[in-house]
Amino acid sequence: MEANHNLPLIYFDYASTTPVHPQALAATVDALAEFGNPSSQYPLGHLAAQKVKQHREAVAQALGCASLQVAFTASGTEGNNWAIRRGSEINRRKGKHIVTTATEHSSVLETCRDMERRGYEVTYLKPDRAGRISSSQVVDALRPDTVLVSMMLVNNETGVIYPVADSVRLVKAWDRGILFHCDAVQGFLKETAPLASLGADLVTVSGHKIGAPKGVGALYIKQGLKLPPLLTGGGQENGLRSSTEATAQIAGFAAACQAALAHHDSWKQAAAIKSYTLGRLKEVLPMLEVISPGDAPHICAVTLPSYQSEVVVRVLGDQGVCISSGSACHRGKASHVFAAMGLPKPWLDGALRLSFSPDSTRAEADALVAALKQAADNLFPSMS
Repeated sequence: MEANHNLPLIYFDYASTTPVHPQALAATVDALAEFGNPSSQYPLGHLAAQKVKQHREAVAQALGCASLQVAFTASGTEGNNWAIRRGSEINRRKGKHIVTTATEHSSVLETCRDMERRGYEVTYLKPDRAGRISSSQVVDALRPDTVLVSMMLVNNETGVIYPVADSVRLVKAWDRGILFHCDAVQGFLKETAPLASLGADLVTVSGHKIGAPKGVGALYIKQGLKLPPLLTGGGQENGLRSSTEATAQIAGFAAACQAALAHHDSWKQAAAIKSYTLGRLKEVLPMLEVISPGDAPHICAVTLPSYQSEVVVRVLGDQGVCISSGSACHRGKASHVFAAMGLPKPWLDGALRLSFSPDSTRAEADALVAALKQAADNLFPSMS
């Protein structure tokens, strides 16, 4: 059955991507009309370079750091690859042991698996049934040859907040030479404390999760850390990332950061709608179980045990209701996050992720609940 594109869009997959904020869209379009290359040595190039500098300062303000600590990337995936690959290499004389969690984003896990093929040993910390990782688990996994720890701030499928700041403190007390990387893509500008205050050496963020266009992100690099580049060439980004700067995406990213900072309290609305939605789902669908209510304001995970989540997602999509069965990066495969939590197979089969924004409404939540109820009735009438 083909989707009816005339249906109103009910969107609850903001952890996957967000609509481009009007302020970011305007900034992107304006920048597209100014085609100067920031590396060029004539006035048009100088103007482009000056604007990139201003945009970097806006992103740095959102991170809570100095502008020279911000290097633009094309994505969170690139930032994670850069931090893990080059961060591990800095300490290669110390050893080849990495600590991470079994519930990281695939761009962290697949990079760590590639590092294993290159001779590194990786310890993958397992969560408890609620999806939590403790800072004591991190410290207990450290060894004299540990070179890097990578821990996300907000899990992109459960919404659980990991104890990054506490883990950084304990790791640095154990051995200051161990680098700490945090994938903060889902926590950026949704948590109140600026990310630089976590104390991590390297922090990854992405633009399209906060209303910027796709194709831009940033890596925070702690002052004094000599991180080698992942991409070499013309020496852009102060020699850290070669490639002509994506001026339009960077302009949109900066504008999105400014818009998010100006309306930071609005995430309380997202949390309120999330709570309302979970309550209504339990009321209307008694068989539904909450995998994680999520600590972050915008993500939670539920399951319809024994249902097939990919079928439910497709049925709802045909009605104009957008949810996911996990990270969009899984491309329909079973979630490694939910599996690592030790959930029983019926729960894994029916797992769904819901994610919200400050623009989410009760009317949209009611439409989601009604659509899920109809899907459950149609797929397994006897179970509902």
